[in-house]
Amino acid sequence: MSFAVDVNVLLYASDSSSPFHARATEVLTGWAAGGEVFCLAWPTVMSYLRIATHAAIFARPLSADDAMVNIGALVALPHVRLLAEEDGFWEVYREVAGPVRPRGSLVPDAHLAAILRQHGVTVLQTNDRDFRRFDFLQVRNPFSD
Repeated sequence: MSFAVDVNVLLYASDSSSPFHARATEVLTGWAAGGEVFCLAWPTVMSYLRIATHAAIFARPLSADDAMVNIGALVALPHVRLLAEEDGFWEVYREVAGPVRPRGSLVPDAHLAAILRQHGVTVLQTNDRDFRRFDFLQVRNPFSD
């Protein structure tokens, strides 16, 4: 069974001041060492690069090089898959977003959910409760589950 990882898990692992840092590092290390297919969507990767390097958002921003090294280490793993929109994405997005009617910060969540749906990924590791609005997703919180 495969699962996807949301950006907040990656950010907590990179932010030593976060109360979730130790647990995020532990779970990422475990997933990296394991053989289970672990999915990262391109919007997740880009959000990580944007937030982890942004001084107004991240308490101790990473350099662009350090952030890219972190992502590079993950995508180099043989059991990590990068997910992107494919043909027919707009229809999938409309189907996923319809019942939720996303606005504002829920729009990128719907974007990620639609990518996962398009690729048949139903498990998302995240600390973001908003993803529970997407009925096909099994949301797992690695900080409380």
